[in-house]
Amino acid sequence: MSTNKKILKLPLRISLAILLSGILAKMLEWPYAKKILLIGFAALGILYIIRFISKSEKKFLDYIKLILVSFWSLYGVFTILNFPYTLFFLTMTSTSFVLWFIMEGTAYFLDEDRRAKNSWYRILWNCALVLGTFAVISGSLLKILHWDYALHLLSLGITMIAAYILKDVFVPETPKEDEHNHEEYQL
Repeated sequence: MSTNKKILKLPLRISLAILLSGILAKMLEWPYAKKILLIGFAALGILYIIRFISKSEKKFLDYIKLILVSFWSLYGVFTILNFPYTLFFLTMTSTSFVLWFIMEGTAYFLDEDRRAKNSWYRILWNCALVLGTFAVISGSLLKILHWDYALHLLSLGITMIAAYILKDVFVPETPKEDEHNHEEYQL
């Protein structure tokens, strides 16, 4: 991740949470699930394209991410609306994901300066993400096997991941102490 401030970070996170809520609503067979999914996919695709266009310096990896998000969003929209040719969008999404994973992969989630100090707050949220991911994986496998409470576990995992994505929305950032580098103000 680059150290510069990324634009549309909050709206992208909200659209991703809407998408996860739509997935959860679809699994629970709630009304308007397809509309929620459609809004989530469309918002994610449009916001990411706007973010890409407003970026001043574009690298090859940025184009790969654009293709990944755009084709994934189009795949979701085409699938929801039962349009043909969804296999093309799925193939492009898969290919761009493999390219992204080879070029950047898990390094995307690492801290660049390696000096970030973890507080108990961050450790608990990271544990919640890991538990949510584990709940989604195990809930999916148990759902395939038609076990009891698989849907409960799956929905709990999706809810935990959505809460992790939105955690920064409701908690204000703490200002850094050495922001001014102990400089004197001149009048």
